[in-house]
Amino acid sequence: MNSYTYRTSGTCSQLIHFNLDESGKLHDLSFYGGCDGNLKALGLLLEGTDAREAADRLRGNDCGGRGTSCADQLARAIDQALDNA
Repeated sequence: MNSYTYRTSGTCSQLIHFNLDESGKLHDLSFYGGCDGNLKALGLLLEGTDAREAADRLRGNDCGGRGTSCADQLARAIDQALDNA
C-alpha cells in the first residue's frame, strides 16, 4: 500500500492524505482543515472504491465559485498519485 499527501490550493482544507492499495483502491482518506463532518463522510463513502472512478466523479466540483473544491482537489491528488505510480 502506498501513502500520499497532497497540499491543496483554493480550499479551506490544507492537506489531503490517502493510501492506494495494489489494485488502485482508496483507503484511509483524511482531510486537514475544511468542513470536518462533510470531509469525514467523504472519506467513509470512498473507502475501498476505485481511485480512478472516484477522481472521475469528483473532478470539476466547484465550491462557492472558487473554481475548485475539496472534492475537486481530491480528484487532482488522485490523478497525481496515479500518474506517479
